[in-house]
Amino acid sequence: MSSLEATRAELGLLVLYLNKAEARDKICRAIQYGSKFLSDGQPGTAQNVDKSTSLARKVFRLLKFVNDLHALISPVPQGTPLPLVLLGKSKNALLSTFLFLDQIVWLGRSGIYKNKERTELIGRISLYCWMGSSVCTTLAEIGELGRLSASMRKLEKELKNSDKYQNEQYRAKLQNSNERSLALIKAAMDIVVAVGLLQLAPKKVTPRVTGAFGFTTSLISCYQLLPSRPKAKTT
Repeated sequence: MSSLEATRAELGLLVLYLNKAEARDKICRAIQYGSKFLSDGQPGTAQNVDKSTSLARKVFRLLKFVNDLHALISPVPQGTPLPLVLLGKSKNALLSTFLFLDQIVWLGRSGIYKNKERTELIGRISLYCWMGSSVCTTLAEIGELGRLSASMRKLEKELKNSDKYQNEQYRAKLQNSNERSLALIKAAMDIVVAVGLLQLAPKKVTPRVTGAFGFTTSLISCYQLLPSRPKAKTT
């Protein structure tokens, strides 16, 4: 492949990535929390960027609650333990509620909805829903990783006389384990972000800590949304 073709392919992947509304939202999220880290809650340019980006992101999420509402009423894979099913459905319900209430917050902060006190109350309720969904995600990922670890150990015993890394099924499980581990880290860090936004522990989770954790989880989200590269053709 020539350098021009390689550049064209890389730009094609970038265009594909940026065409995703979710990817643009997470890039804006990184800017938002990066600005929160820089401002440390103090007035100035960084805090203005934080607030304006936060408001702009709410537009990206208009009607997004439908996604989790659909997941809530969708069937789960057969064989999933009941506790994990309940955690998954709770996460969907809480996240859908958060995204729905977040639209009312946007209406209030943009001046369309005039009741400021109720807007702030709805905003706090929505953040509690988001924190609850992050807790459910954390617990669900821990449970799924436990199930995956058990199945990998079982497969290792079956493959004890061969190289397990040459086995396609084992490699798929290993990749799934890595992806779930990353999702677990992200969900656990998002709980800290929610605590910071709700000011539940203002002395420990300061705006700078909230910004640092939020920026990190934003980068993880950006990474998770990267399009897969096409496999090189062998001759």
